[in-house]
Amino acid sequence: MTGSNIIDLTPEMLAAAAESKAWPFEEAKKIIARYKGKDFPETVLFETGYGPSGLPHIGTFGEVARTTMVRHAFRVLTGNKVKTKLLCFSDDMDGMRKIPENVPDRAALEPYLHMPLTSVPNPFGGDYASFADHNNAMLCRFLDTFGFDYEFASATQYYKAGRFDEILLRAAERYDEIMGVMLPTLGPERQATYSPFLPISPKSGRVLYVPMKHVDAKAGTITFDDDGSETTLPVTGGHVKLQWKPDFGMRWAALGVDFEMFGKDHQTNAAIYDRICNILGGRAPEHFVYELFLDEEGQKISKSKGNGLTIDEWLTYAPTESLGLYMYQRPRQAKKLYFDVIPKAVDEYYAFLGAYRRQDWKERLGNPVWHMHDGNPPAIDLPVPFALLLNLVSASNAHDKAVLWGFISRHAPGVTPKTHPELDRLTGYAIRYFDDFVKPTKVYRAADEVEREALAKLSEALGALPQGADSEAIQNAALNVARRIERYQDHSKQSPEGGPGVSVAFFQMIYQVLIGQERGPRFGSFAALYGIAETRALIERALAGQLAA
Repeated sequence: MTGSNIIDLTPEMLAAAAESKAWPFEEAKKIIARYKGKDFPETVLFETGYGPSGLPHIGTFGEVARTTMVRHAFRVLTGNKVKTKLLCFSDDMDGMRKIPENVPDRAALEPYLHMPLTSVPNPFGGDYASFADHNNAMLCRFLDTFGFDYEFASATQYYKAGRFDEILLRAAERYDEIMGVMLPTLGPERQATYSPFLPISPKSGRVLYVPMKHVDAKAGTITFDDDGSETTLPVTGGHVKLQWKPDFGMRWAALGVDFEMFGKDHQTNAAIYDRICNILGGRAPEHFVYELFLDEEGQKISKSKGNGLTIDEWLTYAPTESLGLYMYQRPRQAKKLYFDVIPKAVDEYYAFLGAYRRQDWKERLGNPVWHMHDGNPPAIDLPVPFALLLNLVSASNAHDKAVLWGFISRHAPGVTPKTHPELDRLTGYAIRYFDDFVKPTKVYRAADEVEREALAKLSEALGALPQGADSEAIQNAALNVARRIERYQDHSKQSPEGGPGVSVAFFQMIYQVLIGQERGPRFGSFAALYGIAETRALIERALAGQLAA
């Protein structure tokens, strides 16, 4: 997910891209249609926005990852002949309206309420000059670990350097038109005090939400009351910023943004952003509205609350690619973002990666890994899925990778940490994830009489298998045991012999009693990896009452 300048274009791939319904291509086609009948600009500009009022969360990263995917699709569709740029814009001149809940010393920030975020001291320590500088650096550090090709932009620097001066003077000229857009969206009380201009108080340094007494378009100034004193400031040079809704449209007009995505919470305001942009002489960009990320309780994740997963937390327990996949999938569907989603995301990534080499170009361009890796997914062989590794850790109580590799190498001769470094990386993630999230929730239960008989017969069936029996043979042996026990017969299914099939309750019982978990991977795969002798020993421990305390 780098936005690299190297793209291997083939006629087959270009033909498939032109027909692809994958969402990054659909969005890229909108940008191409935007310039139908005229030349592209020197640079097609993709933008993402970030509000550094709190530490960046995965949702922020998601905007950059997804926009990068659209940018890459655009470059493919245009034969990589059009220059593009991704601008990550931080609204760090915004006033600190409330103190985030996840800072070290909230009381120390009280005196700085409503000051621009770049004027608020950094509560985290270190060499960063301000709260915004720290949070901006956190964002850039993470984006850099992915190798994103982007340019970072600070609202404070842009305002103070005069990058917006021309459009701000135009906003003063067209003040009444902007107010005509904004006032109908506000209640009566807010209408009485509203102004799209927010002056930075020369007295207190705070961002002021005050009505304008006079806007002088010719002089390019605004006049307002600041703590009882009539004050006049130029709208240029960083003395004033715009309210967030007009600021969106102003920025699009000033920079010539062609594409920007934002969360569903902005959707009702999108028309306002567009109209402001048009009033200021710009053309609104193409939009993509994505659904929100939710925490475990179904609440929207928030930078100020610090709920939901952080970027670093995800990467403690899973490779970066799994996060990239999570961002690609179903962007218009609300998604819960908490620790339980990680194992599935990991295994799905490697499943897509494994399928890629077998696919034709149409299928490849619908495969998430093509979009995640700029059209060049790596070739990785993963003989053991992540979910199976987790269950292996659970059954073996492994605390280091060497123990896991003992099982893996026996199960798959010739597979070592050196030959399969990606699998070695996953063993470390599996141990950490198990220790922190699985182990504390493990609850073994004792088997009842029917279950004890079933487990004893399962052990006997496993013992009768020939040495080196594979996962399929083990699975069939387990199914044959279950088919003869009335509790585990499923009469809605049919066995190969014509009798009843097997209920999922059988395998659920195995994991509850033997591993202390509600579910697990396919039993045959687990037992083949763990070992038949070890699985039988685990059953004996369960029947002896050594697992369920």
